[in-house]
Amino acid sequence: MFMSNPFSELSASISPAVMQGYIILMVLLVIGGTILDMLHKKSAQYFFENSRKAQKNAKRTVSGGEKASLALKTFANEVLTSGEFRNTRRRLSHLLTMYGFILFVVTTVIMFFGYPTPATPTPAILPQLWHIGALMLCVGGYWFWFFIRVDVSAEGLPWFRFERADLFIVSLLATATFGLIWSYTQSQGIPGWSTLFFLLFITASTTLFGGVLWSKFAHMFFKPAAAFQKRVTRADGSREGLPDEYDLTNPDVQARFPDIPEYMGKTPPYMGQGIRRESANHY
Repeated sequence: MFMSNPFSELSASISPAVMQGYIILMVLLVIGGTILDMLHKKSAQYFFENSRKAQKNAKRTVSGGEKASLALKTFANEVLTSGEFRNTRRRLSHLLTMYGFILFVVTTVIMFFGYPTPATPTPAILPQLWHIGALMLCVGGYWFWFFIRVDVSAEGLPWFRFERADLFIVSLLATATFGLIWSYTQSQGIPGWSTLFFLLFITASTTLFGGVLWSKFAHMFFKPAAAFQKRVTRADGSREGLPDEYDLTNPDVQARFPDIPEYMGKTPPYMGQGIRRESANHY
């Protein structure tokens, strides 16, 4: 199972050109769905208007080199390591799901286009990475679905409660799960079950990539841009219209705001991020 390319075996019944056309169609659906999502939610319009507003309120000019440094920090923190998640479980779940999805999709495309038939033997590493990616995706996704979702872990709602906002994670998990089961049944030579789970796999993947407009898929593209813009506003002093951050124990700050000692004492405690001290649990 882990050593065989399930797509090359499929070429006996489905033309490689049809399979490759399906991949191209899914890419077009993602692009089209993302554009429609930005137009519908006006996220791009908001982003550029917010950027212009920040430039007007900027207290200093951020150089091109500094922007490049901020872009690298954004890529390293918000993209590669999901550093914005302070909760360790949420972060690990997200990283498993993200890197599993990347492995799963990239190896799928490579095997579809590079090794579509048994006539071109597939390097063993590719199907191994495909299966590992699917397993990582399932571990991270099911961990999130059953134990981390806010409406389940904090609000005590049943895990099987489904809303349109859950379309992305459900179709994503279904794609990886049915893909693994299809690969297993195919490797074991069970034609009836293999056909069934292949059809379920295709249905789930079509829902995943075709349902971008109704899911959080487009969020993956907008999130890094928003995180970068936030860093720029911190650097140029506009701070998205928010007040500056002060060290309340600093004597100069206390002199500027003389009511601090009156209300908080001469050595005020750190008051921020209290919500992270204890996680909500069925409140």
